[in-house]
Amino acid sequence: MSAPAPTEHGLFVDGKWVLPAGTGRFSTRNPATGEVLGTFVSARPADVEAAVTAASKAFPGWKETPAPKRGEILLKAAEILRGRKESVARVVTREMGKVIAEGRGDVQEAIDFIEYMAGEGRRLAGETVPSELHHKFCLTIRQPKGVVACITPWNFPTAIPNWKIAAALVCGNSVVFKPASNTALCAYEVVKVYEDAGVPPGVLNFVTGAGSVVGDALVGDPRVRAISFTGGVEAGREVYVKGARQLKMVHLELGGKNPVIVMDDADLHLALEGVLFGAFGTSGQRCTATSRVVLHEKVYDEFLGMLLERLKTFRVGDPLDPSTEMGPVASADQEKKVLEYIDIGQKEGARLRVGGHKLTGGAYDRGHFISPTIFETRHGTRISKEEIFGPVLSVIKVHDYEEAVRVANDVDYGLSSSIYTRDVNRAFRAVGDLEAGITYVNAPTIGAEVQLPFGGVKNTGNGGREAGSAAIEEFTEIKTVFIDFSARLQKAQIDPR
Repeated sequence: MSAPAPTEHGLFVDGKWVLPAGTGRFSTRNPATGEVLGTFVSARPADVEAAVTAASKAFPGWKETPAPKRGEILLKAAEILRGRKESVARVVTREMGKVIAEGRGDVQEAIDFIEYMAGEGRRLAGETVPSELHHKFCLTIRQPKGVVACITPWNFPTAIPNWKIAAALVCGNSVVFKPASNTALCAYEVVKVYEDAGVPPGVLNFVTGAGSVVGDALVGDPRVRAISFTGGVEAGREVYVKGARQLKMVHLELGGKNPVIVMDDADLHLALEGVLFGAFGTSGQRCTATSRVVLHEKVYDEFLGMLLERLKTFRVGDPLDPSTEMGPVASADQEKKVLEYIDIGQKEGARLRVGGHKLTGGAYDRGHFISPTIFETRHGTRISKEEIFGPVLSVIKVHDYEEAVRVANDVDYGLSSSIYTRDVNRAFRAVGDLEAGITYVNAPTIGAEVQLPFGGVKNTGNGGREAGSAAIEEFTEIKTVFIDFSARLQKAQIDPR
């Protein structure tokens, strides 16, 4: 079957698709085949200014729209996306490279979260508390921040944009959305869903282009009051610093170096399946990917042998083929970075047990395929501590639980963590001991369900959380309200008790 012809897309500003005169264009490509999928506008600062202006004009009306009505529009968006799930999933797989089952999962996560946020339109809860004074009522309410910028990565190209957009919209904000350039077609599909659901003009705007142009313009515009950014640590730090100069709220979701601890009493077959999915699902390109297996010495040889044996039949290839277990990495840049880290590991003296090279021959030559790679290494090497974001797994031997926790925590990140054990006491100790925003017991280092907060500690972010009811905290200001119906001046802490 021939591939669909490449499509041409513009910017979405003030409810209209526009092709600004004089702008350049860029293309997105299928990382498995190299085919061009679509062309997009390389926006200029003037284009960003137009999008922010549209968002600023639309904000007052959207803020005044009752939150349950905003939720109804989100619910319609979820219904539309559900109807398009298969077609959008195939776009995800063709543009980003994750296998089709994961492409469907990416879209399903977006559907689930939009539905969840639609319900928040009837909550957006504040709190009421008693006053220390007579005839006085105390409460808090939530109000939108204003124009917010949502800047998203390429690895979950429908789920992560919707984490941000749905939460921002239900809270009453207007949005300027800047996606990663190499998954711009997925982002277009996201915006089309909201357009078709009836989001008013200017409430959601879509601007494509380089981070150094579009991102900088968004961060620098004083009308943008909040920035939600998911991406790399260095880019996030730059956004944070620039936003701080204008006292903007900047929410960062950054990297991870996630450990799975396998104790001597673990169910090794269960741990094996978890490690395979955690390490090589999405070709290791999740911020929650399992990049380290911390193995108790008593099961080290047995578990490593099971892992190596299983990889002999692990299928890497066409991500649209349902039997494929791992597709390509997402781009030539990713391929280069991962191969460089494999070279670093070998130069550090780590023992390469499997993989370690680009796959070539036949269909592999058209794409960016890297073999699943396992190193035996000691803790402290670069490959054991730095985020690689590819199908490279470090295996580290430890003597006991205490050493396992020390190794797991001794990195700059703290996103997802995991322990496999049958000891309930040890499991609950790990929940408290592991320095991470997420801890799994007897499951791999993956993300959170949409009704629970997602985020991490240390260099993984700056303390906020996405998803769950915590998502609304990112996009609202709390106003404290006092209603005094005593008909006299009362002075807290001053009036006689």
